[in-house]
Amino acid sequence: MNDLIYALATPVGGAIAVVRLSGTGAKELLHTVFTGCGAPREMAYGRIVNEAGEPLDQAMAAFFPAPRSYTGEDMAELYLHGGQTTVRRVLALLGRHARGARPGEFTERAFLNGKLDLAQAEAVMDLINAGAERSANSALAQLTGRLSERIAAVEAQLLDALSGLEAAIDYPEELEDDVTSALPGVLAAAEAELAALIGAGLSGRVLREGARVALIGRPNAGKSSLLNALLGSERAIVTGQAGTTRDVLDERAVFDGVPVRLFDTAGIREAQDEAERIGVSRAREALARADVLLVVLDGAAPLAAEDAALLAETAGRSRILVRNKCDLPAADMELPEAALPVSARTGAGLDALRTAILALAAPQQDAGDPCVTNERHLRALDCALASIRAAQAAAELDCAATDLRAALRHLGTITGTDVDERVIDRIFANFCVGK
Repeated sequence: MNDLIYALATPVGGAIAVVRLSGTGAKELLHTVFTGCGAPREMAYGRIVNEAGEPLDQAMAAFFPAPRSYTGEDMAELYLHGGQTTVRRVLALLGRHARGARPGEFTERAFLNGKLDLAQAEAVMDLINAGAERSANSALAQLTGRLSERIAAVEAQLLDALSGLEAAIDYPEELEDDVTSALPGVLAAAEAELAALIGAGLSGRVLREGARVALIGRPNAGKSSLLNALLGSERAIVTGQAGTTRDVLDERAVFDGVPVRLFDTAGIREAQDEAERIGVSRAREALARADVLLVVLDGAAPLAAEDAALLAETAGRSRILVRNKCDLPAADMELPEAALPVSARTGAGLDALRTAILALAAPQQDAGDPCVTNERHLRALDCALASIRAAQAAAELDCAATDLRAALRHLGTITGTDVDERVIDRIFANFCVGK
């Protein structure tokens, strides 16, 4: 696994390109192609030269000896000019001496060499892909090991309980009473911790993928105008004609550091033609998938039958009633809960609406708490929690021990202490080359 690999770690075309080397022979290859090598971990200036001694570029370089490197192996980085021709020539030179790295192979080696656990390694890609401030903060918290620490604490509890169970199975007369009296408290604590991590999963998914917010309402309630106002740009067509929106418009925004996906939908009513029927059907699909519903009401008109039907249909969902057109004289309407007054035309109430959306979709958490953003982690936590609950209900000690072993296996798939090699390959295959 420690054969010499190389890859470009930055996009082509920037001012500077970074090329990485890792594995046996990294130091020797650096000394072969770079003329200005300095002390370990010291940036040096020199030229990149080919086998004939011909210069390819003026560059900087640094060497990181094992184990104090990102991968835990001997590693070097070259910082050259980012022009396509220069990068292509340098990569061709390195390709005659080393193997091109697979996607994610540098981070995979860091995991295999104990520099990162699997949860931290996956957080690397989450941090790269983070599209908003809170997404980046969540990934960074996982990268620094906060999630792993919480998982490790639960694993330690379960291991202690399992060792006690196994001892009681072997020596029931001496230990069974002590173990059975202590076990419920240990399992209850582990159950509460995993349930808390899973409970934060919605916010975690939102930070990773964006909160899904569907604007729904009858035609001409002002949904498209409200979408444009929230985005600060004219993305949806707005006319005075009812039924202008026929398809679902999916737009991305960032509210207070949180990624948000806004779905403008066709007005929900009895369709007038086939195109509108399809639009209404897609609107209902967006409604079903949304994390938060913005039920947009025309505040200058009395409630229509379509409004009443939509209010009844969305009862019990995470929704915000939006009384649009608050810049016009208000119509009398009786609503099941308070509605936010908003004007898509003047911008009144938009900040309060954004705050209300985030309060439902991505409530603030304690800065020290890890937020589970990875679907694979959530599935493993669900399985571990189910195994703990099975252990709580087990009538025999050996059955409880089997359930605890299963819980530990599921938790091990998060940190990488118990994970199939094919899962590891699949995880790192989703990384970019050079990371």
